[in-house]
Amino acid sequence: MKKTLWVLLDSRTGSVGQARGIMQQLNPAEYEITEKTLSYTKLSGLPNFLRGKTLIGLTPESKSQISSPFPDLVLSTSRRTVPVARFIKKQNPKTKLIQIMHPGRTGLKEFDLVLVPEHDKNKTSYSNIRYIVGAPHRVTEKVLNENKAKWEPVFSDLPKPWTAVVIGGAIKNKEFSLENAAELGKKIKELKQSIGGSILVTTSRRTGAKAEKLIMDTLKDVPAYTFLWGDKKENPYMGYLACADNIVVTGDSVSMCCEACGTGRPVFIFTGRHWLTRKHIRFIASLYKNGYAAALKAYNLNFKPKAKLNAAVDAAKLIDKL
Repeated sequence: MKKTLWVLLDSRTGSVGQARGIMQQLNPAEYEITEKTLSYTKLSGLPNFLRGKTLIGLTPESKSQISSPFPDLVLSTSRRTVPVARFIKKQNPKTKLIQIMHPGRTGLKEFDLVLVPEHDKNKTSYSNIRYIVGAPHRVTEKVLNENKAKWEPVFSDLPKPWTAVVIGGAIKNKEFSLENAAELGKKIKELKQSIGGSILVTTSRRTGAKAEKLIMDTLKDVPAYTFLWGDKKENPYMGYLACADNIVVTGDSVSMCCEACGTGRPVFIFTGRHWLTRKHIRFIASLYKNGYAAALKAYNLNFKPKAKLNAAVDAAKLIDKL
């Protein structure tokens, strides 16, 4: 008999990608998986010790999804979904709770398995925590092959090698400065002068219009396929990862870096100055230490990764053990 698993999703793209990456690794013959996409009210901004084991902060439509019969397992994907998971366990104590990323102290001991990145080892520890390198993601060989078949003809007129350039931007309390944007554009141009070929560029909402323009002006003479924030055409992001010979990614997003390292291509990370948090720096250092990526510097151009990174595989094995 299949085990029933509810996956609590919110609007955060990174959290959703991590959850779906784990779902891909679970045997469909053993699990009946249901996604519960949750929407929130302003009350979701309350700290979790106030929200407790309740559905406070959910819209009425989302509350209606959380009703019996309750599942064998719940996968909670962010701190905002923690009270919902705890509410389910209160209704059905037999339900096992799994959390992606550290849930905070409130309710920590109620989870049967907490999957925490190594770079968060400084947070409160407990016997249910298992540490993984990076974050689970959805980049698998199957996904890459499917997207390569789809997107390779689109990029075929561009000279090789192809370098994917994945640009994030501002993080909490830290903007993506024009100084860093100029430095990133300069380093990408230097990379292309060294190895030739063309670039496959994408930016994000967090990049900012001025920084995006500065980068693209710097790269105006480099052959490129672009998907800039706000473009209405189909998003080629997975096609970039599938087709690229090497990848440049900004270090502000754990998910983007881990997805890039999941391809097995050489990955070069841009860290900038006075921008990333200590947590980001610890995470990137773990990628360097384990041979998944290198810094975006001239002397690293011969870098080859030791292995593909996908914490979703390890996460699925730990869930199976429950």
